[in-house]
Amino acid sequence: MLLNGIHIENTYAEAFDMKATRLIVTADTPAWARHAGMAATGFATSVIACGCEAGIERELAPEETPDGRPGVALLFFATGRSVLGKQVETRVGQCILTCPGTACFSGVPRGVKEDLIPLGRKLRYFGDGQQMSKLLCGRRYWRIPVMDGEFLCEESSWSVPAVGGGNLLILADARTAALEAAEAAADAMRAVPNVVLPFPGGVVRSGSKIGAKYKGMPASTNDAYCPTLRGLPRSRLPAEVESVLEIVIDGLTAADVAAATTAGLKCLIERGRGSGIWGVTAGNYGGKLGRHHFHLYELLP
Repeated sequence: MLLNGIHIENTYAEAFDMKATRLIVTADTPAWARHAGMAATGFATSVIACGCEAGIERELAPEETPDGRPGVALLFFATGRSVLGKQVETRVGQCILTCPGTACFSGVPRGVKEDLIPLGRKLRYFGDGQQMSKLLCGRRYWRIPVMDGEFLCEESSWSVPAVGGGNLLILADARTAALEAAEAAADAMRAVPNVVLPFPGGVVRSGSKIGAKYKGMPASTNDAYCPTLRGLPRSRLPAEVESVLEIVIDGLTAADVAAATTAGLKCLIERGRGSGIWGVTAGNYGGKLGRHHFHLYELLP
């Protein structure tokens, strides 16, 4: 299908069931809240090697946070609750507890015991016996003494079902055109609530396929979309395409991922062929690995 000169392939993105949680991190200023959020969600692009996928969902005004200070909402995704819990515990302890002036709260509804993600429940021991707890409105908070005063942390968060691995591939006639298009699409997709784009700037150049010729490699370069490998029989690139970039989407629900995909498609189509975009497609595994299929034709704006 050609829309505004751009080829939209009749295909789908294949995504997977995950577990997720949201944390609300506040600080004395928006800058320090963002410092904590960026540190806590760093090295979290892919569960293949990072343990989790994470990002800053959005910045929060003081009237949107539990303690009336500026903050950020962070989303974390992992393959299961146990892995998610360990990642969150480590990242809060090393990146939020350590950051001046911060506090940390759960950003999801209270769940059942089986979905519990420890926060202050475990981090309180850093207080070496000097920590104190308060029960407010049915929720327990821990006050942990630190050198700039105290770290206030909710006792627990909870995991919720989520979807990871939605994606769009942008095919362009130059690297600069691909990057400009990806930046614009990523900005449009970030405006959708309940989603994050976990790669740097929301964009990934090293798209991967499952498996490799080398033993022990779970994934390897997506050679079908590498311009320098256009001569291979399995190449999917026409002569006009010189650069491909991918945007990966994680969301709390399939509807959230679908909405972000639509926002990205709308942005790219509006930019048109004149911006250097040749086409848009998506990555899948033939429907064999993920039960969530986001068909591009069905999600066109």
